[in-house]
This record gives sequence, C-alpha cells and structure tokens, in this order.
Amino acid sequence: MALQGLVDWRGRPVNPSRHGGVKAAMFICVLIVMTNMGNIPTMLNIVSYLHGTMHMGIADASTTAANFYGAICVFSFLGAFISDSYIKRFYTILIFAPIEILGYMLLACQAHFPSLHPPPCDGHPERCAAVSGRNLSLLRLGLYVIPLGEGALRVCGAALGGDQFDGDDPAELRGKMSFFNWFAFCISLGGFVGLVFVVWVQNNEGWDLSFALAAIMALVAMAVVLAGLPFYRHQVPAGSPLTRILQVFVAAFRKRNVTMPESVVEMHEISDGTSIELLDSTPGFKFLDKAAVDDGDRRRWSVCTVTQVEEAKIILRMLPVFLSSVLGYLPIPLLLSFTVQQGGAMDTRLGGTNVPPASLFIVPIVFQMLILVAYDRAVVPWLRRATGYAGGITHLQRVGVGFASSAASLALAAAVESRRRGRASASAPPMSVFWLTPQFFLLGVMDVTSFVGLLEFFYSEASAGMKSIGGAVFFCILGVASWLGSVLIQAVNRATARRGDGGGHGWLDGADLDASHLDRFYWLLAVFELVAFFLYLYCAWSYTYRRDPRMQAAMEDDKVTTTTKKAAV
Repeated sequence: MALQGLVDWRGRPVNPSRHGGVKAAMFICVLIVMTNMGNIPTMLNIVSYLHGTMHMGIADASTTAANFYGAICVFSFLGAFISDSYIKRFYTILIFAPIEILGYMLLACQAHFPSLHPPPCDGHPERCAAVSGRNLSLLRLGLYVIPLGEGALRVCGAALGGDQFDGDDPAELRGKMSFFNWFAFCISLGGFVGLVFVVWVQNNEGWDLSFALAAIMALVAMAVVLAGLPFYRHQVPAGSPLTRILQVFVAAFRKRNVTMPESVVEMHEISDGTSIELLDSTPGFKFLDKAAVDDGDRRRWSVCTVTQVEEAKIILRMLPVFLSSVLGYLPIPLLLSFTVQQGGAMDTRLGGTNVPPASLFIVPIVFQMLILVAYDRAVVPWLRRATGYAGGITHLQRVGVGFASSAASLALAAAVESRRRGRASASAPPMSVFWLTPQFFLLGVMDVTSFVGLLEFFYSEASAGMKSIGGAVFFCILGVASWLGSVLIQAVNRATARRGDGGGHGWLDGADLDASHLDRFYWLLAVFELVAFFLYLYCAWSYTYRRDPRMQAAMEDDKVTTTTKKAAV
C-alpha cells in the first residue's frame, strides 16, 4: 500500500516493506551520532577556546558561545523552510553538510596559524590582548557558517527520521514515538564520545586538530546518510507553508465582514488527491474561518482551503507554549557556559589525572542515555497501561518535569558557587570540580524530559506539510533562548555596575571568576526559571491537542488486538 505524500528516491510510491522503518532510521541515527561527536564538545567547550586562546573576557566569551549555540538553533528554520517548501529533506542535508564542514575548516585554519589569533599570555593575564580586527571577523565567520549547516542537518534529520514511520499504522506509530527517544539517545551518544575523545584533543593536541576532526566526522556522516538513499521514504514538498499561512490572514482580513455559513460543508476545500493531509475544521479562532468562506472569489489571496485555515490555527495554538518554553530554556545555555568556567576555577584532579571541566558534561550525558533506554523500554509501557496515553504521559507534562528540574539545578549551582567563592576568598584549598555533578545530574533530567518532549510535541502537532517547520520551531526555542540569555548577561552587568553591587563592576565583568558574582547571577536565574515554570504550566494546561493521546492509544490497542485475532483465525 502506498503512503500518501511519500515517495522513494526515484519519485515512485513507497513500498512499506522495502522503504522506511527501523532500517532506514538507522542511517539517520548514525548521522546524528557522527555530527554530534564534533558539535557537542565544540558547543560546550567553545567558551574555553574563546577565553583561553582568543583572550575574551568572561562576559564576552559566554555571550559569543551563547550566540553560537543560538545560531545553530535559529538557522534550523532556514533548512526546515527549504525542505518543506522546495526540496526533499534528504537533499537539504546533502546541500548543507558541506557548509558545516567549511565552517570547521575555517576555525581549524585560524587555530593553526599563529598570525590568525592572539599570542599566548605567558602567565600574565593582564597583558592578554583579545582577538580583534580581521581575526575577529574570521572567528565570527566560522562561528556562523557552522550553524548554517548544522541547523539544517538537525531539523531535517529529525523530520526525515519521523517520515520513516507511518502514523496511521499502530506498530509504526509506536516506532515513531520511540524514534524521538532514540534520536535524543544518539545526540547523547555522540556527545559522550566527543566529550571523551575530542575534548582530550582540544586540551592536549590543540584546537586546530579538534576542529579538523569535527569536519571529518561531518564528512563521514554525510557519506553514511547518502548510503541509505535507496531505503528512505521521502516526503514530497508541499510548497511554502509560510505563504499558505500568510494567505489565511490576508483572506480573513479581506472577508472580515462576510457572514459565516451555518454548515462547514459550504467552506472551501480542495481534495484532488495531491494534498498531503486534509484537516477538519475545529472551534476557536473563528475570525480565521472566514478565509475559507466560498463567496465566488477564487483568487489565491482571497479564499483559502479549510486545511490552510487549520494550519494557521495550529500555529496560533502552539504560540503560547513556544513563548513560555523560550523563557523556560533561557537560563540553560548560560548555566552550561558558566559551568565550564566555574569548573576551571576548581580542583579538577581525579586521582593523578586532571579532568577538563568540559568533560564533566559526560555525567549528564551518561545519565541521559541510561534513562532514555529505561524510559522507552520500561517506563513508557507501564505508564501507557496506567494512564492510557500513547506516550505514557503527554508531551507537555514531560516538558514540565524538565523545567522543574532546571529550576532546582540553578538553585543548586548558586549554592555551590557561593561556597566556592567563600573558600577562594579565605585562601582555602579549592573545591573539587565534582561538586558540580549534582547540577549536571539535574540538567540531564531536563534534557531527557523537556528536550524530547518539546521536539515530539512540535513535530506531532504540526500538519504533514509542516513537519520540518515543527521541528525547527523547537530548535528556535533553544536559539532564541540563547540570544536572549546574551542580552540578559549584558543587562545584568550594566545594572549591577551602576548600582555598585560588584564594587564598581558588573557581576560578570572581567576575566577573574573570583572577582565576579556568579553566585548572585545564578540565584537571579533560579528565580527567573521558577516564574517561567509557572507561566509554562498555565500555557500547557490551556492547550488543546490536535488528537487526544488517550483516545489514540486506546484505538491503537484495539487495532492491534483486532489484527492479532484476525491473524489467529
């Protein structure tokens, strides 16, 4: 049976027995593992490169690192738009992967040639000159070319993997739900290998070699995903979703004085067999329904289909969740960036070995991998039987657990930093870096819950013609949160410098962490996260799902039971 809107690599209808499924998804999983082997250690430790090699101050290094991470997430929207509108997701990956490789090679060249970066400080921090001029421009170019490529790979990889499973088939639907857990697992696995191997290269062999390794890993990933071409199910692009949604608002405005018909049958809809998905009219946002009123004017910007109207409603319904999630994620990139610098001011010895602070991220990553496997294989089946939800709990409930863990992590980080500064001011021996482990543990809980929950939420709630856009919306949350975090750093610095809370300097000014007030900043973030958590709870409680997960699970169980009985007969 052919699947609507899906074709093989030659443009023919897919054969479910030959195309898609776990076999095809495995190639995508390898892509995710390989790219994240280079990306995650770079993202988590780039602040050390900016501070140590490029001699940026604490605030500037953290801001640049947050912008780098934010750009990766926001640029995913470009890849999503192209793949949903014009070319298939697979070909979008092949186009943007070389761009990411180019970015890593630019950074590798800058780190390798002494003329392209500042000279070493030679033990005199006050003599360090921060990177500037053309070298700063080259650094920024590399730091924005990488996100341009990686953003497209992220969102298209997630959407292409979801396309390999049929949501109307009970068995494949469970496979699709598991895929997003395994997608997160592959990110963690790639990060684990990278934080063990690539971070060691960064600290012992040089950043030039580590950037080159990241480029090689991206090249291998591109070759692997290319090898899976004969097995993929490809979603046919349905045209620009942004144009379709804009048409709804224009048509609704033009027909603002039109009387609504009594029956939805009189609403305009086209079913010519080429549409990916036809959506039924739903209550709410009634002013948009006028865009589908058939008054005889069939011009493109004067009348829209019911499906177009429903796509616009989907976006509006998800908007409060999007905005509240941005606020909930805002402190996380800041905590990740400052934790690396915080660890650098602590005792990093483990026996006779010095542990790079960035390698401490192995703790939450290992936890993520373990809990994801346990959650997918043991917890979800038990919760499904207990609650009736197809995923055990709803996507938004899962996200809420993560935001609560984030608030606890920030409060714990503030307490640890207060103790560290107290010992430093008393000239006591430095605290062990492993005091940071509990806050890493709670961050791991957040990733297991909020990351997967939001990714699956936006993908599942988006219409079939907007799946990549749905995934990009999630990554945009991370990106916008990172950029807003950069603004928050600058705002707090200026406000505290004017008030004199930091002795004439801002809480995060300068390169000396002992002279800053990172603990106060952490407490501020903890309060902010708590407020964002309650705001999110209200938005999540008010949201209405496109499909009732509880009913969906029940129907699937009935289908499976019926199929089993027929097979037995």
